[in-house]
This record gives sequence, structure tokens and C-alpha cells, in this order.
Amino acid sequence: MTHDSSASPLIFGGGAQSPRGALPVLPPLALYIHIPWCVRKCPYCDFNSHTASPVLPEEEYVDALLADLDQDLHAVYGRELSSIFFGGGTPSLFSAPALGRLLKGVEQRIPFANDIEITLEANPGTFEQEKFVAYRALGINRLSIGIQSFQEAKLKALGRIHNGDEAVRAAGMARQAGFDNFNLDLMHGLPDQSLDDALSDLRQAIALKPTHLSWYQLTLEPNTVFWNQPPTLPEDDTLWDIQEAGQALLAEHGYAQYEVSAYAQPGRPARHNLNYWSFGDFIGIGAGAHGKLSHPDGRIVRTWKTRLPKDYLNPAKNFQAGEKALTNDELPFEFLMNALRLTDGVESRLYPERTGLSLESLAEGRLDAEQSGLLQVEPSRLAATDRGQLFLNDLLQKFLS
Repeated sequence: MTHDSSASPLIFGGGAQSPRGALPVLPPLALYIHIPWCVRKCPYCDFNSHTASPVLPEEEYVDALLADLDQDLHAVYGRELSSIFFGGGTPSLFSAPALGRLLKGVEQRIPFANDIEITLEANPGTFEQEKFVAYRALGINRLSIGIQSFQEAKLKALGRIHNGDEAVRAAGMARQAGFDNFNLDLMHGLPDQSLDDALSDLRQAIALKPTHLSWYQLTLEPNTVFWNQPPTLPEDDTLWDIQEAGQALLAEHGYAQYEVSAYAQPGRPARHNLNYWSFGDFIGIGAGAHGKLSHPDGRIVRTWKTRLPKDYLNPAKNFQAGEKALTNDELPFEFLMNALRLTDGVESRLYPERTGLSLESLAEGRLDAEQSGLLQVEPSRLAATDRGQLFLNDLLQKFLS
């Protein structure tokens, strides 16, 4: 444990910054639930996912998740959940009865907001599609379906186990099951992908009329098969052409870009992800899950859970692997790293409200970023310019202590 529970409510950072006082209002609270198993690990994936055995330890894992949540409850008494997100791995490998028992257990511990958004990540294989009706009956009201591509050659290159026809059917079956709100995950910049290939995928996704599209470029991440055995990816000029043409196509069909790789129909952005990006709070339960919680006395603490499923399920080991209280020096970067991903940024007032620091503490970095053309000159908002969105890392460097 790195955090002293007896610490004073006033937390001092380095340098000449002022002490941080109590937060005037606690941000919305979300819950992230990590299901770490997949049928097969994809070669590009750097998430905490593990190949599933023929029989998943559903009951034991649900018991562990609820016990894990019990240990976090002291920090969130009196608050309600605005959203829940089942991520993975492949959460749709779990049966509806197991997820139902979990959701019931969560609601017994933390009240749900009347309009709570509950999202489940699902794969488009036929086996998962058969569960969609049962999931909807549990109160899960949003699906995020991992398509990645509709083209057989591209799916094979990505190590995906579904085919294009299954991907198309998954969207239809989600709607038939009562999901009027669902996301399709789609990648571009795939091995040997042309501009026409990329736009063909995007047109097919748009034709399925999802309320939300996550459209993002394949990147090679350390500790993945693709990192060690890199495929041939498109040239930079082709990637730029794909990005420009794809954004125009999405806008033409009414999908507004509200984050670096997120596009939504009017009124349909992912509320759970908006909460992350606006520096809201979230409990993270499950193997390797991360959390971030604000406390009334001004402390803001990040937590992370034991990563390996076998260790997470081992009663002799702690659920929590570590925690860190954010200092004044770290908060500007932590806040802006999330908020500036949003196309419209956030209202300036959110910075003192969510961090306990004054807007003046950003003044030097803000002026530098504005003069560099990376941050919009708009006192009431913190928002990147178009150039700032393209060079987000350069923009964030302006706010490092």
C-alpha cells in the first residue's frame, strides 16, 4: 500500500503549488468489471486477456468479483452507479445466469441510477448471439460488438475467429433482442489494407445502423505477437487518406466525432467512456482492473487489481495489487490526458471541480499551448484545436511539471 489513510485532507504537491482542499462535488461513479478470458488471444491485443479453458470458473469468478467489490464499498457509501461496463477478454463468454447473479449482487451493494447505462462487450460468433435476448432481460441495455473488419482476409490476419457474415448477423440479432443502443468496434490501418478496403468496411458498418462506432487505427503494442512479428501495414500517406475519407464518410451519415476514435449518432455517446474522459470516478473489479476514486477530503486514488486470473481466484492473495494517491504535480496531466481526447474538450469549471486545484495552476501551460496553436483560446473551455488533436502528446507535454 502506498497510501496513508490517516493523511491530512490538505495534500501538498511539489513546487510552489497551493494545497489541495476538499472537493466541492464528487464526480459521477461508474463500475468497470473485467472478464479476462477469450476463446483465443488476438495477435494485436495487449489487454489482460487469457485463453479460456473448456469450462470457465463462472461461479467462482462471480463470487470473487462480489468479494472484491465489498472491499471497495467503504470508499463509495452514499453514491449511486451511473454506468457499468463489462470489458475483457470476452465478457459474452459468460452465461446470462452468471451475469444476472453478478448484477443483482452489485445492485444490492450500490444503488443504480434510474437511467443507468450497462454495456457488455460481445463477440459476433453465433454462440454469443444466442445469449443476446437473455442479456437484454437482465437489464444490460448496450452492447459493444467487436467486429474489427468484415473482410475474410483481414479477419484472418487479425486472428479473429468470426467471419464477415457472422459480424453482419450479430448487429441484426442485437437489434432483434431489444438493443436499440449498440456500438460496433472497427479497426483501420490493417495489414495490406487499401483506402478502398477501409472504406468498404466502414460503409458496411454504417449500413448496420449502430448508434455508436469505435473506429480506430491498428497500432503495434509491446508484448503482443504483432510487436514481435510485425505485419506489413499501410504507408503513412495511405493511413492519412483513410483517416480523412473515413471521418468525412461518418460525418455524412450523421456520426459525430466526439473523441479521438469515437463517433456517435446524436445523443448516443458512450456515457461510461465520457465519464472516464471527463475525469469521473470508477471502481474497477476483476483480474487486472483499474479504478480511480475521489474522496471528499480531496484525495484522488488510483487502484489496480491482481492481474492473473489464477492469482485473483486464489483466496490466499489480495484482490488489490496496489494503489497510488495522485499528487498536485500529477493532476494537471492526469486530468488533461483524458479531457483533451474529447473533440469539444470540457468546461473549464470541471478542472477545479474534479481536481480541487485552481484554474490558475494551469495558466502557464495553457498560455504556451494556446500560443503553439494546440489549445483553443476559449476561457470557458479546455479543448484542443484540430492541430492539438493530431499532436495530443505534444499538447500534454505543456502541462508536465
